[in-house]
Amino acid sequence: MSTFYSFLDQISTTAAPTARSSTISSPTHHNPHAMPTPVDVTRLLRLVQEQMETLATTAPSPENRDFLTQLVSALEDDILDPPETVHGVGQEFLDGLERVNRKKLGEDESCPICAERFLDDKYCLVVELPCHKSHKFDLECVGPWLQSKGCCPFCRADFTKKKEVVVVEDDEEDDDPMGMFS
Repeated sequence: MSTFYSFLDQISTTAAPTARSSTISSPTHHNPHAMPTPVDVTRLLRLVQEQMETLATTAPSPENRDFLTQLVSALEDDILDPPETVHGVGQEFLDGLERVNRKKLGEDESCPICAERFLDDKYCLVVELPCHKSHKFDLECVGPWLQSKGCCPFCRADFTKKKEVVVVEDDEEDDDPMGMFS
C-alpha cells in the first residue's frame, strides 16, 4: 500500500504528509486551494480496490470473500461516479483511534479485511473504530479504507463529520445575585 500513501500525499490538500510516507521523496503540494481532480480521486480509490480484490482471491472463508466483495463494490460505486474530493479521514484521526491491548484480544480474533489472526503478529497494531467496540481491524488494513472512504467498513458510520456541540443558551441573568462580578 506504499503506492496508496505516496499518491494520497500527492493529492492531499493538507500540508502534512501521512506518517507512513517519506517527507523527503513525497511531492506534497502546499497550495491550500489546489484540489484533486476526479481522475486523481478515482486513481486513489482504484488502488484500495485492487488491494481488496487481491485479498478476496485468497480469502480463507466465504464470509471474508463476501465482505471484501462488498468493499470492492462500494469502491466501484465511487469509481464510476467519482467525488470531487477525497472523503476520507486524515492521519490525525488514524493516530487517535483506540488501540486494542494484545491481552484483550481473543485467540481466534482476526482482522475482517486480511483475515489474519491478530495474535499471529508479534507486533500487531489493532484498532477499535469509534462506531462499535467489536469493529476491530489491523490499522494497516483499515487505514487506506478510512483515508479514502471515511466510514466504517462494516456499518458505514461516517467518521468525517465532527460532533456538534450543543450550546444551551441561558436567558436568565448571571448567577451573581449581588452583582459583585459585573
